[in-house]
Amino acid sequence: MSSQPRPPLHQKQNLQNNPFVLVLSRQSRVSPFPSPMKPLSKNIILAIIVVLVISAIFSSISLQGKKPQSISIATLAEEVEKGLVQSTKVEGSEVTIKLKDETDQKTRKDSSASLEEILTQYGLEADDIRAANIEIQDRSTRSYILGVILPSLLPLILLVGIFWFMLRQMQGANNRAMSFGMSGAKEIKDTKQKVTFKDVAGSKEAKVELEEVVEFLKNPKKFSDLGAKLPKGVLMMGRPGTGKTLMARAVAGEAGVPFFHMSGSEFVEMFVGVGASRVRDLFARAKKAAPCIIFVDEIDAVGRQRGTGLGGSHDEREQTLNQILVEMDGFETNIGVIVIAATNRPDVLDPALLRPGRFDRRVMLDLPDINERVEILELHAKGKPFATDVNLRRVAERTPGFSGADLMNILNEAAIRAARFDRKEITQEDTLDSIEKVLLGPERKSYVMNAEEKKVTAYHEAGHALVARMLPNADPVHKVSIIPRGSAGGYTLKLPSADVRLHKRSTFIDDMAVMLGGFVAEMDTFGDITTGPSDDLRKCTRLAREIVMRFGMSDALGPQVFGESQEMVFLGKEIHEQRNYSEKTAEAIDAEVRLLISRAMETARGIIQKEKKYLDAIANVLLEKETIEKEAFAAIFEA
Repeated sequence: MSSQPRPPLHQKQNLQNNPFVLVLSRQSRVSPFPSPMKPLSKNIILAIIVVLVISAIFSSISLQGKKPQSISIATLAEEVEKGLVQSTKVEGSEVTIKLKDETDQKTRKDSSASLEEILTQYGLEADDIRAANIEIQDRSTRSYILGVILPSLLPLILLVGIFWFMLRQMQGANNRAMSFGMSGAKEIKDTKQKVTFKDVAGSKEAKVELEEVVEFLKNPKKFSDLGAKLPKGVLMMGRPGTGKTLMARAVAGEAGVPFFHMSGSEFVEMFVGVGASRVRDLFARAKKAAPCIIFVDEIDAVGRQRGTGLGGSHDEREQTLNQILVEMDGFETNIGVIVIAATNRPDVLDPALLRPGRFDRRVMLDLPDINERVEILELHAKGKPFATDVNLRRVAERTPGFSGADLMNILNEAAIRAARFDRKEITQEDTLDSIEKVLLGPERKSYVMNAEEKKVTAYHEAGHALVARMLPNADPVHKVSIIPRGSAGGYTLKLPSADVRLHKRSTFIDDMAVMLGGFVAEMDTFGDITTGPSDDLRKCTRLAREIVMRFGMSDALGPQVFGESQEMVFLGKEIHEQRNYSEKTAEAIDAEVRLLISRAMETARGIIQKEKKYLDAIANVLLEKETIEKEAFAAIFEA
């Protein structure tokens, strides 16, 4: 079984540890660089080389296949005398003969005398010579090139082309090496999918802060007349999924100035100095385009605190961070260049990065309240066909502590579920089921529990629900189910009636009793316990320890905080506690934790024994229908 503690208790921000939603579940027993030569030019070069090779091959085959027979002038005279010659072409000293049987022949003559004179010397009559159809042709430059020069030059041209291609490839490698230190930051120019502040729901205070930055860029005189200076840096902080990157895109859409965006991890390479070089190149580009905005996403990738002992004296991240510090506020002033950075880990950033003059303004993007959740849901509902029964307000009520990304995921899962059942519209059932899917995982309907396990699970969840119903400071029960979801064999969904930021000690005490309700119900009903409550016991113990050690809510030990948590990142993430108390105090802490758990168990046992009829009624409905919604659950106590 699993329970979800309150926001100050745990800093993990995944949905299964949602700080505002208490899900009591019975644990299931089932285990980078582009080439300088464009692709088009490469294809053209390859095509030319192929054509040349084919031309050379065909030219060679053609010359070999149609090579005429060489004869002497005397033989030609005999053939003319016998009337075997169909035509004769004379081109310079070369004579081409075509016989009447289509045979091609060639011979050479003295260039100082004509062919008629030579044939006359062999004793041929004028009529025989005219019958040979002698045609005198001038030797043209084109025929000379095609017939003599080109065949001999084709191999040479082919070799030159291959050599040139290899040379260009070598130059491309050199160019890539020279461009290794360039930033590679992308500049937003496309306005077809422009995002503005109208496309960002919620986060009203953050939008006001960023609207001032946009106004600074659009109308600097308005502020300079009052002596105000342009902020150099804006740090957007918030939990994952709260819309930091989306807000930066909205700033780009609103500003109408050049907007360079880059991830913090893109600065870092395995070679020392590359990150610093990319920072210099990025700011050089920004200065030329000023006024402009530079957006660095996940800046904690390079902005972590220095001197932690990680990395050597030439740590690449430290070199990159040093260059960012100098560029933002060094000897040279970057007039008109605003740096916007986003991170969900502001606690690990270097103090030099956070001082005034660098990141002058810090914008906090917190989890949305109920009204903002409705706005976000309505924004993401555009383009989705919803049935008339869908109430987004009800979805918002069931999703306290959800981020904007979580809400978008819920509606997406609802659309997928509707498509799975071949529906044309998204129903309210789809939206509510998607909430539980995001929280706990998909239903495992294929897992069949035997009758005994099903009964134990039903009484376990009935114990959670009954104790939550009877305690005044516990959140209302919205749903109870024994259908396995994810790793949970069953669950009880408790949701606060309103968004709560501050939590009372009495609320924590009642929550502990609710967590132990399933354990007590199993023990009192069956006289034995299973491994199902193990997750509930773990979270109840953790909550009790934090009541004593972190919140100072112990009667015996008073308003003190014991131990200081320190995060150490070495071969993985580790939370290390620095003990600042004695062994005697540790024994007192253990005794107080044990006392809180014992009191919570007695509270749960008293309710279950007193209201045994309601426990049986809830369990019987679960065994019959497997799921009880909020209205049906309330009807059990009204009957």
